[in-house]
Amino acid sequence: METLHLLLSLAALVSAYACWFYLLSRKLSGPKLYPLVGSLPVLFKNRRRIHDWIAGNLRATGGSATYQTCTIALPYFASKQGFYTVTCHPKNIEHILRTRFDNYPKGPTWQKAFHDLLGQGIFNSDGETWLIQRKTAALEFTTRTLRQAMARWVNRTIKNRLWKILDQAAENNLSVDLQDLLLRLTFDNICGLTFGKDPETLSPELPENPFSIAFDTATEATLQRLLYPGFLWRLEKMFGFGAEKRLKKSLQVVEDYMNGAIEARKESPSDDLLSRFMKKRDVDGNLFPSSVLQRIALNFVLAGRDTSSVALSWFFWLVMNHPHVEQKIIDEISKVLKETRGNDIKKWLDEPLVFDEADKLMYLKAALAETLRLYPSVPEDFKYVVSDDVLPDGTRVPAGSTVTYSIYSMGRMKTIWGDDCTEFRPERWLSAEGDRFEQPKDGYKFVAFNAGPRTCLGKDLAYLQMKSAASAVLLRYRLSLAPGHRVEQKMSLTLFMKNGLRVHLHPRALVDE
Repeated sequence: METLHLLLSLAALVSAYACWFYLLSRKLSGPKLYPLVGSLPVLFKNRRRIHDWIAGNLRATGGSATYQTCTIALPYFASKQGFYTVTCHPKNIEHILRTRFDNYPKGPTWQKAFHDLLGQGIFNSDGETWLIQRKTAALEFTTRTLRQAMARWVNRTIKNRLWKILDQAAENNLSVDLQDLLLRLTFDNICGLTFGKDPETLSPELPENPFSIAFDTATEATLQRLLYPGFLWRLEKMFGFGAEKRLKKSLQVVEDYMNGAIEARKESPSDDLLSRFMKKRDVDGNLFPSSVLQRIALNFVLAGRDTSSVALSWFFWLVMNHPHVEQKIIDEISKVLKETRGNDIKKWLDEPLVFDEADKLMYLKAALAETLRLYPSVPEDFKYVVSDDVLPDGTRVPAGSTVTYSIYSMGRMKTIWGDDCTEFRPERWLSAEGDRFEQPKDGYKFVAFNAGPRTCLGKDLAYLQMKSAASAVLLRYRLSLAPGHRVEQKMSLTLFMKNGLRVHLHPRALVDE
């Protein structure tokens, strides 16, 4: 009898939940819903094309300029509130990133997932902890000295290693995975800028570097924490198996490397970011302890490595498919180099572009911005809702829920960018005369570098590094996709190419052009 009573009570509870879920979901706009499991089946079905699926759902809300928000309903066990709000409306994004900034922090889910790797570093903290690091970093990132230091690191890596690898591949008619080379290049550069120490992962032998491998493993394992319910990764961590076992081992390697870098800088301070932060003081007026310095430095490595290399990979792929854009880029670089180095083409190829030369490349910057519009390095970003709120388009978001703003979807909305929104057209970023780079008047149409108080401090450094690498490759080579190679998105928080970018290199005859 007790068993029957228990079963009847369970059935009543499930039925009540199903009715509540159904009635509430009728008010929602978004993907198809199923009883109990909500949007989970269609989410799983589209897991390999999640960013395009989200964009499609946002377009399906009506596509009007006043409504670009949808709700993905999940079963209660997969989400505290049962619903995720997804938007690409610029006014909503401004509301989240600026107007009600304090109501939309990183939040506990994100911070707990990333704590072991990033601690309370600038990209994983909120409130006063974030603010003191932000102010400290802002003083450093606005200096011309730091930009010149970045230019030196980039140019040294290009001249001494990247060009040699590309020249050898071209001479032997071999293809290269350009995404892998770019990842190595940006990793070496950001480590040099941050620690004053070059790990030399971009070498002709393409060596395996313990720190680089451990950092990759730790990042991947940490990202998995966001893809599954929290209790699963906590169980793995408690019993030491799966991704959590790999994370623990890799973090030990990372910490050993960081400790060595910190000790080296204590003995011999330099002009790198780590040395600069070692002189700064925290909110209580104390020097940062080594454990905090570790996390601060790792935050900069994470931000400075993947985003630029991923953007460059998509840039080269787009340029390969738009030869008229490629020609305009070559013409612009040639014009700048004629002004600075004369007509001797050999001098053009002796050295990578210096800081002042790269700074003049407006069309190239426009092409890079257009790449980030269509293929943002971070395609979706997530915010935690502290208090009940209403977005400018009328969407209600409850406290404790998650709001996702889809940067990838924004670039594919006709209501934001016009009927040609899916076209690769760098000219949309230039003045009418074509000689000046212009940001959109609505700064929240383009948030590839974030916006509001959390706007990326390294934005200018990123453009400098990308311009230097892009001009170094394109001035010497025309690229073509290796036969049979498929360019696909990797479904992760960073928009990697799943299979890399395998290309052949064809020496460019600048005299003939």
